[in-house]
Amino acid sequence: MFPFLKTPHEPGWLAIGQSPRRFDFVHILRTTGHLPQVLLAESIERGADDATTLTALKKPLRLHHHHLMALLPAGQYQVVLTDAVDGPLDEAREIVRWKLKDQVGFPVDTAAIDLLPIPPLGRSPQVYALLAAETVMAPLIQSFQSAKLELTAIDVPELAQRNISALLEEEDRGLAMLIFDESEGLLTFTFGGELLVARHIEISAEQLLSASPERREQLFERIALDIQRSLDNFDRSYSMVPLSGLVVGAIPGVTGYMDYLRNNLSLTVTVLNLADIIDLSAVPALLDPQRQFQCLRALGAALREEPAS
Repeated sequence: MFPFLKTPHEPGWLAIGQSPRRFDFVHILRTTGHLPQVLLAESIERGADDATTLTALKKPLRLHHHHLMALLPAGQYQVVLTDAVDGPLDEAREIVRWKLKDQVGFPVDTAAIDLLPIPPLGRSPQVYALLAAETVMAPLIQSFQSAKLELTAIDVPELAQRNISALLEEEDRGLAMLIFDESEGLLTFTFGGELLVARHIEISAEQLLSASPERREQLFERIALDIQRSLDNFDRSYSMVPLSGLVVGAIPGVTGYMDYLRNNLSLTVTVLNLADIIDLSAVPALLDPQRQFQCLRALGAALREEPAS
C-alpha cells in the first residue's frame, strides 16, 4: 500500500519494522522455484532521532541499495471495511476518502489512503480502506528524506501477515492466522493469497508475559472467545470457504498458550514454523524463537511480491 518513489537497485524488499524501542530490518529475496530467502535480519535500537539512526545505518546495512518499505505499527493507521466504488483507482480513493470522513479519528483531507480489494466470493464488492494521518506519514517520510534514503512503499501488519499466510494455504481452502506482538494480537483470514478478514485483539504479548498464572488463564480465555466469535462470523460470511485450520505464532516465554487454544477451539491449531516456508540459512540467528518473534512483522512485510515501482 501507499506506493512511492523510484526503484533502487537490489531485488526484493527490505522491510523496516518499527516498535517504540527499535527498528527491525529484514531483506527477503523471492525467486521462482525456491523458498523465499532471508538475506538480512537486524534489530537496531532507535535513537532519539530516527533520521540520525537511519543515516548511521545507511552504509553498514547498505540501505541506499534497496527497495525500502516502512511498516506502520498498530495505532498509527486505520483500516475500514467499505463498499467498493466503480471507476479509476485515483477517483475511487477520493470518493472513499470523503465517504469515511466521520469514521476515522483524524482529518481525511490530508491523510494517506489506499484501497485493498476483497475477493467478492459471491458477495457485493468491498474494499479495505487503509488510512494514515498526515501527522504520522509526514515525520516518517521526512526521516528517510533527511537520511537521503528513498522510501519506496509503506505497508501495514494486516498485509504482512497475509503474505505469511499465503505461503501456508492449502489449495481451495482458507487459513486463519493469529500473531501477537508487543502491542496487540492480529487475527487474519485469507483465501487464495488474499486477505478476507482482519480482527485486532487488544491483548499484547507483553501482557501475557507479565501476567500471573491466574491472570494469564483469563487472558487465554478472552483470546479464545475472540477467535471463536471471529470463526463463527467468518463461517456466516464466507460459508463457501472451508478453513484448513488456525496457525498461531508462538510467544516465547508464554507457556500453556497453544494447549489452551487447541482444547478450546473448534478447528485444528498448529504453531507457525517459519523454517517450513522461508529459507533462513543465510541468517541462522532467526532460528532463535525470540528473534523470530521480534522480526515476524518485518519478515511478513518483506515477503511482498508486488514489484517496486
